Amino acid sequence: MVVLLCGGLFVVSAANSHGTDLRPGRYTDLASLVDNEADQYAALQEKVSDLNAEVATLTAAMSDRDVNRYHQRVEHLKDPAGLVPRTGPGLTITLSDAPEDVINSTTGDVNLLLVHQQDIQAVVNALWKGGADAVTIAGQRVVSTTGIKCEGNAVQLQGVPYPQPYVIKAVGDQDALLTAVESDSYLQEYRRQADDPAISVGWDLRLEPSITAPAYDGLLDLNYASPLPGGTSG
Repeated sequence: MVVLLCGGLFVVSAANSHGTDLRPGRYTDLASLVDNEADQYAALQEKVSDLNAEVATLTAAMSDRDVNRYHQRVEHLKDPAGLVPRTGPGLTITLSDAPEDVINSTTGDVNLLLVHQQDIQAVVNALWKGGADAVTIAGQRVVSTTGIKCEGNAVQLQGVPYPQPYVIKAVGDQDALLTAVESDSYLQEYRRQADDPAISVGWDLRLEPSITAPAYDGLLDLNYASPLPGGTSG
């Protein structure tokens, strides 16, 4: 009876855990979780790159006129779509949370001491407004489908979590980029808070003689919705 009961408990535990550890201590190490998710994403990304290369090889082997015409159009659009590396002068902006001693001693709104997704988006939007040829966040190329989302004390970029500090790089005319950043009202307020000792949220801007933005190598499929025939807008 004891053996049968123990066996039953083992089966129930295995079913409820779905292959994971039921002890909560397994999930307290956020850094390990982030690293694990990043490793899984990297493996999937490598698989996607291999499949894209296979598709490109098969496409190049075809000699159909229509296929060749579309292939030429795709090649022409690769650069503006962010699928081609870009190198040139530019600038680097680093955003970071306030120092730990400031966060621990604050009696005000702690959110002012942390970097949020809207802060990162404001920097990226200002760089695009300044005519940036390419933008990266944490070394990842930013394209039209890139999503920036807060997830706990990290920011997700294209589904991958990245901890602060957030390094944003842009390739383009340095004077135009700098003017766009300095004239942005949102970033003016952010920099004012960065200069306030009671807030001290991190801000660092540096001009770079040469920056290389790698080509975007993530998923290329787009999901979109189409209205039903005869449907009405509401």
